[in-house]
Amino acid sequence: MALIETPEAAVRLARAICSDLALYNEAKIVQGIEQDSFFDLLKPEIEEGRELYRSRVAPELYARTNFYDRAIVDVILRRKGHVRSRIW
Repeated sequence: MALIETPEAAVRLARAICSDLALYNEAKIVQGIEQDSFFDLLKPEIEEGRELYRSRVAPELYARTNFYDRAIVDVILRRKGHVRSRIW
């Protein structure tokens, strides 16, 4: 499989990975937001997704962008703005 070399395709991949993460970890995400432990609680899942993203994107594109981290915020956290939390 060829590596992704365009920013648009890399963004789509990052968002798809984060969508899957959100779909399969709903309860942990809500718990992490409520307890302000989101990144600690979901560390294994986030890192597994990051590794998948890194393996599919050209190294030079991966090194100079933060599309995966932005997708975590846009796809997972922003969509959970209704969950009560101390941080917002």
